[in-house]
Amino acid sequence: MNKPKHEKILLQFDEESNFADCEIRSELSTVARTGSNLWLAFDEGLGLERLTINDKGYGNHIRYLMSDFIHLPGGEDEIDIEGIAYADHYLWLVGSHSLKRDKPEKDESLSKQVKALKKIKNDPNRYTLARIPVVLNKKTGEHELFKECPHPEDPKKMLTAAKVKAGKKQSKLSKALRNDKHISPFMHLPGKDNGLDIEGIAVHKGRIMLGLRGPVLRGYAIILEVAVKEKKKGKKLKLKKIGKHGNRYRKHFVHLRGMGIRELAYADNDLLILAGPTMDCDGTIALYRMKNGPDDAKESITHRDGIERIFNIAMGHETPYGKDKAEGVTLTEDHNIMVVYDAPADERMVGNSDAYADVFEYKS
Repeated sequence: MNKPKHEKILLQFDEESNFADCEIRSELSTVARTGSNLWLAFDEGLGLERLTINDKGYGNHIRYLMSDFIHLPGGEDEIDIEGIAYADHYLWLVGSHSLKRDKPEKDESLSKQVKALKKIKNDPNRYTLARIPVVLNKKTGEHELFKECPHPEDPKKMLTAAKVKAGKKQSKLSKALRNDKHISPFMHLPGKDNGLDIEGIAVHKGRIMLGLRGPVLRGYAIILEVAVKEKKKGKKLKLKKIGKHGNRYRKHFVHLRGMGIRELAYADNDLLILAGPTMDCDGTIALYRMKNGPDDAKESITHRDGIERIFNIAMGHETPYGKDKAEGVTLTEDHNIMVVYDAPADERMVGNSDAYADVFEYKS
């Protein structure tokens, strides 16, 4: 399978926006585009990063803190934003909804390293499913986030930041999944252990698709479809009952040859799926296309011969272990595919804070 023509594009981050223990460019988890702006998130943060197109790539880095727009029950705990999507003057974002296992550190004693692998954390902010108004400032040409603002095409209608209710240990979505026969057995497992792990979101014609990195069941990955209704004048969101037996979600199974979902994005009516290993291991990362997306108004299952594998982004043996993990996908202004990477390889790094993304030629 030949990789299409592609070129590198520079993402320029403000060096002062890096954190003491990590660089933003090294932890990118998702990307979405609105006009000339890119919106990115990174694993350890509490905000969204906005870049603007320029003659070198994308720069003029601005950070928006999510606590300025929505309530975060975990305070300064990471949100672990794994998906961003744009639709109808809103940026939608989703946290992983996953548990987290501690990582052993090489410079610690053997007993401490073994003990670390026993510890499982539950960060409340990871249960975020929210939307934030994003509106074009016609004077600057930049898209800006608001907690509340008039709809740009209907000033009598207000756009409001809102989220699905979540508490210290779960959200309304994770609560609903605890009785699911496919997913509930994996909810006590951390995300990187094939436990529940949301890693992508796509919104199209009112349908909200959440891609699961795990669990993967006999080669089939899972897309959860949810729908919301507004409460309290749009300042709160509630999950609608759209599934079987009054469930607040639908399941769409898709055979990705054993891979989990790393990101979702719509290209016109087609759903693009970035797929890769669900566990912490080397493996192929590939881009798939589901023509017209999942079936409407019912659950579905798509077998291996029912989905198109467009191209491989990387094979496991092509990069050093743990490097160049494709995590985010969005369409460029000329309808090509941009891919951003977690743990970028050394050749992607520029200076102290910048990194290259890839733009692949896309034929619809």
